[in-house]
Amino acid sequence: MAKYVILPPLDDMRREFARRLADTVPELDVVAPETDEEAAEELKDADGAYGWVPPVALASATKLKLLQNPDAGPFHGYYYKELSDHPVVISNPRGIYFDHISHHIMMFILALSRGLPDWVNAQKESKWDKDARKHRYVNLPDSTVLINGVGGIGAETARLCSEFGARVIGIEPRSEIDSPAELHGPEELDALLPDADFVVTTVPHTPGTEFMWNADRFELMKPSAYFINIGRGMTTKIDDLADAIESGKIAGAGLDVFEIEPLPSNHRLWQMDNVLITPHVAVSDAENIPERRFEIILENVKRMLDGREFINIVDKDKWY
Repeated sequence: MAKYVILPPLDDMRREFARRLADTVPELDVVAPETDEEAAEELKDADGAYGWVPPVALASATKLKLLQNPDAGPFHGYYYKELSDHPVVISNPRGIYFDHISHHIMMFILALSRGLPDWVNAQKESKWDKDARKHRYVNLPDSTVLINGVGGIGAETARLCSEFGARVIGIEPRSEIDSPAELHGPEELDALLPDADFVVTTVPHTPGTEFMWNADRFELMKPSAYFINIGRGMTTKIDDLADAIESGKIAGAGLDVFEIEPLPSNHRLWQMDNVLITPHVAVSDAENIPERRFEIILENVKRMLDGREFINIVDKDKWY
């Protein structure tokens, strides 16, 4: 009988996944150890697992074929050399957030394009001021949206922006992506940045994306352009971003993720008129995400038992 380990730390969702897997796939031995020590012991003869395997436990996990990463963009340190060298295949849940996060992106784009922060500031002061908007109105059908990372989230964002009539440029290393965006390779990013009215970055934190958004890149953007980060905070130097907005090099930003989380209460970004901040919540209240996550787990378990190729395979050296 094949064995699958739901790794700690256990919460209600992981316990429910363990129960459902055991009920749905009776030919699978599903265990959910409570401690790291118990997990290391269970992994010794496990075929598959959900969660994170530390290096000390990986060394003895010689049968492990599948490791299901709970997050498309996991914490820094999830991937390490021993994991890359191990024959285990890693899968992630990319694609399950496409609608929720793209809607969050559109919230930022629409609010910034219409000057909503300025109107809200006037409302807070009880001012009926038709001249309250301090920033340029952006007509979406006349705009260009550059999306850095055209995976599931980026592709859906490209579709929505296209429906509003915007020209959409996609930066994506994979040419097979189905998207209405004009696709370009990452090497073309700097040349295309000056064309964009909105720059949306959805990419995960990897060795290649860490702090890719910095003073040099903001210098290439239009003074009227907006920067939106919905991917991972460690892709962007927040002080460089604050400097760019403060100096007028770019017009503003919509941010859900940050280099430092929580964003310190004394950081300049909080007080900037044309910066919208949400505290890493783009999918926090999405009720269907756990079910979508479980469907990927279940599909890969079935493929593991049948000896078929897994879905959502990760390049362990690139972290995605």
